[in-house]
Amino acid sequence: MYEKILTRNCGLPRSETIDVYLANGGYEALRKALSEYTPEQLIEVVTASGLRGRGGAGFPAGRKWGFMPRDPAVERYVCVNTDEGEPGTFKDRELVEKDPHQIIEGVILASYAVGAKRAFVYIRGEFFLGVKRWIKAIDDAYARGFLGKNILGSPYSLDLSVHRGAGAYICGEETALIESLEGKRGEPRKKPPYPANVGLWGKPTLVHNVETLANIPHIVNRGAAWFAGIGTAKSAGTKIFCVSGHVRNRGVFELPLGVTLREIIEEHAGGMASDKALKAVIPGGASTPMLTPDQLDTQMAFETLEAAGSMLGTGAVVVMDEDTCMVDVARRLMRFFAHESCGRCVPCRVGTRRMLDILERLETGRGKAGDVERLRDLASSIRGLTFCPMGDAAVNPVLSGLKLFANEYEYHLKNKHCLVPQHAAMDVATA
Repeated sequence: MYEKILTRNCGLPRSETIDVYLANGGYEALRKALSEYTPEQLIEVVTASGLRGRGGAGFPAGRKWGFMPRDPAVERYVCVNTDEGEPGTFKDRELVEKDPHQIIEGVILASYAVGAKRAFVYIRGEFFLGVKRWIKAIDDAYARGFLGKNILGSPYSLDLSVHRGAGAYICGEETALIESLEGKRGEPRKKPPYPANVGLWGKPTLVHNVETLANIPHIVNRGAAWFAGIGTAKSAGTKIFCVSGHVRNRGVFELPLGVTLREIIEEHAGGMASDKALKAVIPGGASTPMLTPDQLDTQMAFETLEAAGSMLGTGAVVVMDEDTCMVDVARRLMRFFAHESCGRCVPCRVGTRRMLDILERLETGRGKAGDVERLRDLASSIRGLTFCPMGDAAVNPVLSGLKLFANEYEYHLKNKHCLVPQHAAMDVATA
C-alpha cells in the first residue's frame, strides 16, 4: 500500500477547512522555513529533492526558482496555474476543492524563496466550487496570520488573491495566463524572454502548477532526500493520476512515479469495465501520443514514457477498449483543439480546422481520395511550427493514431464506415 502524501487529507470530513489542515500538521513547513531557512537555502532544498513540474512539461522546480533574479529592488510575482483544461485531467481540481491550504502553504514557501511579495491564483472560470474554496481558504489564511504583513512574526510579507479566467484552454500555457491576468486576450507570448525574466507587467514571474506547489510543504517538512527516494532517479515523488474511460474505477490515484501503466489500470482502476480487450491508452492527457497493450509495463515517469514514444503530461490516463473507433477519437480531440485555438498563428488556427474537416469526412463516410495522406501531411507540417506547444498537442493524437491504427483510417476511406462493428451503424446515421 503506497503512502498518500498530497491526497492524505482528501478523505477527511471538512478537509477544505483551515482547522482540519492545522490539525494534521498544516503550516508547520512554513514555520520551519521562515525560522530555519534563508530563501537561497530553501531553493537548494527543492533543487536537491528533484521535484519536477506537474503541469505537463516536467521542468525541475528548483532550477526554475533559480532563474528568478535575486536583486531585492526588483519586484517579483508568483502565479498559481489552476487553469486545468486538458481533456481527461482533473487532479488539480481535486486538490483545490479538498485541500486548498496545502497549496496556499506551497505558494507562500515558493514566494518566500524567490522574494515575491505578491502572488495570484489564476483559476479556470468554470470551477465554481474551486473559486469559492480558494477565496475562503485565502481569507482564513489571512485571519490566522499566514498571509499579509509580517507572516508569523517574521519580516516576510505576502499578499495573495484570486483571478478567474474565462475558460480558455490556451491560458494553461504560462505566458497566455500572464496575458489574461493583465486583462488582455489570452494569447501566448514569444519566448525568450521567459517569465522568470520578463513576466507579469514586465516583472520576473514564477508560474507553477497546483500539484507542483502542493509538494513543497512536504519537502520542507520531511527533507529533500526523503522526496528524492520516492519514484525513479529522474522522476522523484508521487503523481496524481486521473484515470477515465473503459475501466471499472474511474478517479484520481496518488501513486509513486515509476508505477507501471498496467498496475494503474488493472489494480487501482479495477481493470476493464467489461470483458472487452484493451485497445489503446492515452497516458498523460489528450495531448500525449497513445500507447498500445504491449506497452502496459511501461513505467509512468517522465523519462520512461519519453523512451516509449509518449509523455507523462498531466498524468491523465484515458483507457479505450476494442470497440473504440480511433478515427472518432481523433475527431473528438481535434474538435476540442480546433475550438480552443487562440488563433494567433496560422498553422494552429487554420491547420486544426482543416484536419477536423478531413476527420469529419472520414468518420461520416464522405472521405475523399488522398484524405489520409493530407491528414498526415497537415499534422506533420503543424508540429514544431506553432507559436506555442498547442500545435504539437493538437496533432499528437492524430499522428500516433495514424502510426498505430492506419488500417482504420484506410478502412473508413474505402468502405465509408467504421471498421469497429458497433460504430458502423452510428457512422451511417450521422453521414
